[in-house]
Amino acid sequence: MMRIGTEMPQLDGATEWIRGSQEEAGSEVKGSLTLIHFWSISCGICKENMPRVREWREKYKEHLRTVAIHMPRYPADTDLDQVRQAVRDYDITESCAIDNLHRLRDAFKNEQGYVPAYYLFDREGKLRSFAAGERGLDMLSAALNRLLAVSKEAAI
Repeated sequence: MMRIGTEMPQLDGATEWIRGSQEEAGSEVKGSLTLIHFWSISCGICKENMPRVREWREKYKEHLRTVAIHMPRYPADTDLDQVRQAVRDYDITESCAIDNLHRLRDAFKNEQGYVPAYYLFDREGKLRSFAAGERGLDMLSAALNRLLAVSKEAAI
C-alpha cells in the first residue's frame, strides 16, 4: 500500500495505451491535481462508479487530471477488443493504460489488486488520498475538495 506523501510512480510498464500515451499522460499530470483510477471490465463496482469519475473529470477539468488504468483480474479481462469497447461504453476520454502485466499495479503498490482503486495526487505529485471499493469515491471526496480549494487559490 502506498503511503500518504509518496511520490507518484512513473506511468511506465503498460502493455498498451488507449486514448493517449505514457508521454501524453505524464505531461498532462505534471503540476496538476491527478486522479489515477484502476478499473477492470469484470468489475461491477467499477462500472457503477465510472459515471461519477466522468462527472469529476468534467466538473473539475480546469484543475484535475485523470488517468485510467485497466488492470485485468482474470485472463478474459486481457481481451483488448473488450477493453476498447468498455472505454467507449463508459466514455473514458482520459488516457487509459492497459496493465496486463500488472507493472502499474506493482508501481502503485496495489498488492491486493483492488479495483476500483483511486489515488489522488496533489500538484507536487505527492499522494494525498487513497481509497478502494464501492465507497472509494465517497471517501476521496473530502480530500479532493480540500485540494481543489488550494489549487483554485494558487491559480488566482
